Amino acid sequence: MSHYQRTLVSGGETDFRRLEGFLARRAGAETVSVIDLRPLGGGAIQDNRLLVVDLAGGPFAGRLEAVLRRDAPSKVAESHSREHEFALLEAAHGAGVTVPEPLWLCTDGAVLGRPFFVMRRLEGVAAGHRVVRDAALGGERATLAGRLGGELARIHAIMRPHPGLGFLAEPEPTPALHSIQRFRGFLDHHPRGRPVLEWGLNWLERHAPPAGEIVLCHHDYRTGNLMLDETGLSGVLDWEFAGWSDPLEDLGWLCARCWRFGVDHLEAGGIGRREDFYRGYEEASGRTIERAAVGYWEVMAHVRWAVIAVLQAERHVSGAEPSLELALTAHVVPELELEILRMTGEGS
Repeated sequence: MSHYQRTLVSGGETDFRRLEGFLARRAGAETVSVIDLRPLGGGAIQDNRLLVVDLAGGPFAGRLEAVLRRDAPSKVAESHSREHEFALLEAAHGAGVTVPEPLWLCTDGAVLGRPFFVMRRLEGVAAGHRVVRDAALGGERATLAGRLGGELARIHAIMRPHPGLGFLAEPEPTPALHSIQRFRGFLDHHPRGRPVLEWGLNWLERHAPPAGEIVLCHHDYRTGNLMLDETGLSGVLDWEFAGWSDPLEDLGWLCARCWRFGVDHLEAGGIGRREDFYRGYEEASGRTIERAAVGYWEVMAHVRWAVIAVLQAERHVSGAEPSLELALTAHVVPELELEILRMTGEGS
């Protein structure tokens, strides 16, 4: 490994050796040699790194390509810890959801300075701007849209109570009102007013649906977190926001205009038709989607993403985590606010 790659581990050579020791213990290996460790693109909220290791002895003997995911220097308030995200990944993997295999969790900050976990690396492309425009990714798009619906139904089959997920809060008094209260709390503590977002929250409060079925929602099931290869879906990524909620919340999130990456006529994430996505979900879940009700959660999606974007920008502006990517995130807020006004205007 080059000196440059070694210095990517916080603390330098000492922590590098601690990482090898940790991996050897957890993998049951005689020795572990790190071949590569470098940042991966994407993942604006957490620190993702490609990890390639050679393991001598034990059940994982040989070369292993993995992803090491650890806490960023600062975080978004609604993001789970790495310990909780690892538990969610284990629950999803156990339920047959197409996710990276979770391997090892480290909560000891003495190894890399911050908690992290290791998961098996998947092949494919997740970058939204590429996925929506590269017809070679994902296979036939109507089939892919149906598969995405079916995969989401598999996630929603995870219901309460679930061993290992006791840390997830109940969405009281209802999923919609719970989200509205949280977003309003974030904005109340922000130094600048956001009148359009306050308008959106008031609209959501007036039109909030009653409590219904509660399932495990991914809460970020969208283009950009769906890894595709030439044949179809290869993995559902980034479980740091998952929690109990109304299943329509995930449906509205993928179908929100903000996740179509400019391919607006394909309403299921810029990937496929909304009806193909719905069909796949209904066939796999046995539920019938109330089409009009999804629109409410699309408004919620735009408000939520705008609030997250404001918080992301604050991580940069505050000096906690100087980052061009975080700074640029703020520039999506006006576009999101315009869409909120369009969706909640007269007659809505």
